[in-house]
Amino acid sequence: MAEATINNVAHSNSGANNGGSPETGYGSKNYRKYILGILLSVYIFNFIDRTIINILTEPIKESFGVEDWQMGLLGGPAFAILYTFVGIPIARFSEKNHRVWIIAGSVALWSLMTVLCGFATSFIALFIFRIGVSIGEAGCSPPANSIIADYFVPKERSTAVSVYALGIPLGGMVAYVFGGFIVGNLDGATIAAMFNSWNWTWAANALDWQNIEGWRVAFVVVGVPGIIVAMLVKMTIKEPPRGYTDPLEMQNKEQVGFREVLRILSKKPAYWHVTIGVTVASFVNYGVGQFFVSFLIRTHELSIFDASVKVGLALAIMASIGTYMSGFLADKYAERFPKALALIPMFALLGVIPLHVVGYLAESLWLAVPLMMVGQMLLYTYLCPLYAVPSGVVDSRMRATAVAVTLFIVNLLGYGLGPPLIGGLSTILNATFLSGLDPALTLEACKASNLAVAAQAACDSANADGLQWSMILFKCLYLWAIFHFYMASRTIQRDMGR
Repeated sequence: MAEATINNVAHSNSGANNGGSPETGYGSKNYRKYILGILLSVYIFNFIDRTIINILTEPIKESFGVEDWQMGLLGGPAFAILYTFVGIPIARFSEKNHRVWIIAGSVALWSLMTVLCGFATSFIALFIFRIGVSIGEAGCSPPANSIIADYFVPKERSTAVSVYALGIPLGGMVAYVFGGFIVGNLDGATIAAMFNSWNWTWAANALDWQNIEGWRVAFVVVGVPGIIVAMLVKMTIKEPPRGYTDPLEMQNKEQVGFREVLRILSKKPAYWHVTIGVTVASFVNYGVGQFFVSFLIRTHELSIFDASVKVGLALAIMASIGTYMSGFLADKYAERFPKALALIPMFALLGVIPLHVVGYLAESLWLAVPLMMVGQMLLYTYLCPLYAVPSGVVDSRMRATAVAVTLFIVNLLGYGLGPPLIGGLSTILNATFLSGLDPALTLEACKASNLAVAAQAACDSANADGLQWSMILFKCLYLWAIFHFYMASRTIQRDMGR
């Protein structure tokens, strides 16, 4: 008890030197806002570089002559496998070492790998560079959530975490806007013409610009700014004392082994139900997200620009609102409704299913888009418990590890399986619909460039219908997630010590 009191006094003095205290948070209020803003920027770039592949699915598929199931592998396992397995060792390392350094190095690594994706000369090379992106991004969320917990007092953490989680929809939004714009307006020939207009002949002659596709340019353009963000992290974020804002009884400097973390988590049923619920929701969301732009192109005959910028932007804005509001409401009504972290996503997902199913079936975009927008706002309420619950059921010695364990499960099963399985289902349904339209046609035959008009129409129709119904079937799996959020609500108050 005496040692804990000494630690608390030391932490109080440390905070006082930075304009804060354990009762208000580490550092001044404005500095805490700045820290949250920088970490949000990090997470935005994390998801820009992670999801840009979704917007570029169709042109990459055309460049390398691959099928939906192969693009599903590129969007899922290529990223998820090492991302999940590297995440826990990095989290354990960050429990004892400088978290700011870890985040800065991670941002620099994944940004470089994203740039290299633009230089891939084969599908295999692109697959390898995507693995490199995943290794870098594995060092982001566990230490970032640990830092947020030390900067913000418990009653403000759900809101702070929901602001950080805004990086997911905002990162997706920026990826949709820039990816769609670049592919539609900026390719190698355009860049060469721009260099020549500036009399930069050395740059115009440096590469074979005429044969550089827009999707390659997109990878480079979204990857380079991450290096600047990495420098800002290193130079401007102060490493806070661990457990600074925790209650006195939770301040313990004794290191905890990985098995002990798992033992503690095993006694928190709400944690496991939330983790399963989020995993199922992520499985559906990552799978559908991988092919959403492709769905708009195939079913509604939109261009990449219109699909990603106009529709994608509208959905991302609504997703951002849902992400923030879930954390804000959970904090605001924590005393009156301590189960809110579990009940908000439970009721929200109940509304998502009919909204998205009808939206995907609607022939008119004027009907489909508003339904999908409302559904998107409700859907993203599951992101706040993804980070708030793992951080809330343990103390400061094991927060990064608890978050990493959660992300290990969510990403290995959700991100790793969602895109390839929906891609595989789409390919199977595509072939099924195709055989119903014309038994003589095959998926391989549809790749020919000299098809008759009727045959091409049949190929296009089966391609669109296969993906459309794959997405609808996936959306019905939210019922599984709803069950687990309900089960979590039964013990979440006790498990989080509220």
